[in-house]
Amino acid sequence: MIKAEKDYLKKVAELGCIICENPYVEIHHITTKRGFGKKASHYDTLPLCFFHHRGGEKGVAIHQGVKTWESIHGTQIELLEKVKKML
Repeated sequence: MIKAEKDYLKKVAELGCIICENPYVEIHHITTKRGFGKKASHYDTLPLCFFHHRGGEKGVAIHQGVKTWESIHGTQIELLEKVKKML
């Protein structure tokens, strides 16, 4: 990872969870803009707390079911646009 990517991810993390504003976040690489077997760019990331990322149940954590999560919180693309505006 290059310095510019590290700096960008730090700024994303400083926003807090995009869902609940919890200041303790994990970086989630969105899963909608990549092809099969390709990792999302470090610039296509969302700041999510542990529960909204992977620790909660279905509908709470994105990794417990993306479609359900997006139906509740908005699409990853919509949230990515919000993150970019906040930065």
